Amino acid sequence: MGLDIGVSTDKDEELYADEADDYFNEHSLSRTFCHFMGRRNVVEHETELDQIGRITGVDIAPLYDMESYPSEEFLEFQLGVAESEEERATIIAEAEADKERLTGNIYTVKQMLLHLIEKLETIPSLPALLRPTDFDSLDNEVYFSDFKVDKGEGYIGNNFGQDLRNFSRHLNYAQSKGATTVWFNYG
Repeated sequence: MGLDIGVSTDKDEELYADEADDYFNEHSLSRTFCHFMGRRNVVEHETELDQIGRITGVDIAPLYDMESYPSEEFLEFQLGVAESEEERATIIAEAEADKERLTGNIYTVKQMLLHLIEKLETIPSLPALLRPTDFDSLDNEVYFSDFKVDKGEGYIGNNFGQDLRNFSRHLNYAQSKGATTVWFNYG
């Protein structure tokens, strides 16, 4: 067991209504991608995502923004431990502001991903450009190598390139079903 990451949308019910689609293999993000997104909370140096943004010149802020969408479970928890009505009102106002800030972000995230993929496809050895880390929970040499090759089975064994392509495919599919807003969910 471990923590996984997924991409939620404002149209999840429509997205998963057609069981004929191969969501798992074509749209899933690996557990390594989950760890990759959480590196800000683990390492004291510049995270791999921040390094990749700097190396490629791509503004990766839309990915970090996707982490700020408040889940209903987390919001319920926060409201449950709030000690006053004023604190509850602040929590609700902040959650609404976070949701509003992401509303309609799918196009921005898609464009950022396409630009990032395009830039990374031109780099022959991304692991060689990344700063060594004391805590390599990603197995950088493996995860960031062979960017153009899908190494996994849609979830197990994905490399960074496959995760980004799956992510991009998921956003295209979501947009085709009318989704306009996307965010990360963890579970």
